[in-house]
Amino acid sequence: MHLIRLAYAAQFLLAVIAIFVLWSEVGGQGHLDLIPWYLRFVLGVGAALAFVLATASAVSRERAWNGRTLAWAGVLLLLLVGCGLASYYVHLYDEDTDDEDDDENVAMIVAPPGLTRVFESGDPMPVVFGDADPASNGSARLYTNSYGRPRGPGAPKAAAYHETV
Repeated sequence: MHLIRLAYAAQFLLAVIAIFVLWSEVGGQGHLDLIPWYLRFVLGVGAALAFVLATASAVSRERAWNGRTLAWAGVLLLLLVGCGLASYYVHLYDEDTDDEDDDENVAMIVAPPGLTRVFESGDPMPVVFGDADPASNGSARLYTNSYGRPRGPGAPKAAAYHETV
């Protein structure tokens, strides 16, 4: 009898993992992350517990598909439908919609003195230092790295750049 309890405990832990992996794959991990933790806990652990109790009731009787097994299978189905409805609700109402307000966001870049920005087609964001002529086909042009600091030949050193900012 002690081994069957160990088997049920192992089945419960495996069912918890399987339910949350299934939920994240079917409903989407982004939607699952937006659901409150207590709702995820009740639905996920409740579904795993219903799965284990359906197994236990199937093992306890002579016929596997008895009334208690079907009742726990129904509870499991209801909890899984609840998982789907929670994901669907989050999809409809709580999801971040960054696409709608992209036109309203404005980025402001403050350049240090002596720094002039030149925008040409095909260049990501060329930067010209000092009095260099932008029409010189890029001989004095420098590009910025992902942190916004100049890179390339003739770029000021990091310490000098930080002092001018």
